[in-house]
Amino acid sequence: MDMSLVREDESLDDLQLDGIHIIQKKEGFRFGVDAVLLANFANVKSKHNVIDLCTGTGIVPLIIKGKKKPKSVIGVEIQSDFVEMANRTKKINNFGDDINFIEGDLKDDTLIKSLEKADVITVNPPYKLQNAGIVNPTDKLSIARHEIMCTLEDVIKTSRKLLKDNGRLYMIHRPERLADIFCLMRKYKIEPKRVRMIHPNSKKAPNIVLVEGQRDGGAFLKWEPALFVYDDEGNYSQEINEIYGR
Repeated sequence: MDMSLVREDESLDDLQLDGIHIIQKKEGFRFGVDAVLLANFANVKSKHNVIDLCTGTGIVPLIIKGKKKPKSVIGVEIQSDFVEMANRTKKINNFGDDINFIEGDLKDDTLIKSLEKADVITVNPPYKLQNAGIVNPTDKLSIARHEIMCTLEDVIKTSRKLLKDNGRLYMIHRPERLADIFCLMRKYKIEPKRVRMIHPNSKKAPNIVLVEGQRDGGAFLKWEPALFVYDDEGNYSQEINEIYGR
């Protein structure tokens, strides 16, 4: 493993998954439970081509590659330093051409048309509306968290263009945006098929939602059992430990 690829202000973190490691900043943007839950929620087969939008430093493609071994997985990210970091992660893991990271704007039709259609799209988009609080439009964390560079509609519109017939979109977001998600999915003919609420514990309301949609799918929505991140004693729940492979 070529440790010269890891810079002084970065860490190399073991995902405990097929020996895969990820390069991240010691301070600043680091992946959280959202990305792990999304990668686990997506139904990915070995024959699938997968595209991960808003990929950040590439955590969702890395987990999907390690757990589900798809034919190919591509991460698309607008922030160049995140893409550069993800490509150093690719190099340090000695990955081949079945995983790639591309710098680009998901609103760029030329880029979108250049990509092979996907069986599966995953996306962990910015959760907060652009006008939700004071935002620095050049700050990396603000771009990751607020709809500065893309909106929820941009994400769903682009997913429609990228998905194969009957392809699936998997998204993680906030429950308060669920009405927006459903309305926009139907606007772009991606039918909501599966929903799962994520609660901090059994005594608190959900703060994350997972949604699956199908391009040109029929109307049928399945509401899955809730997932609790912690048990009532404050420890990680059994299901979370299983997802993390503990």
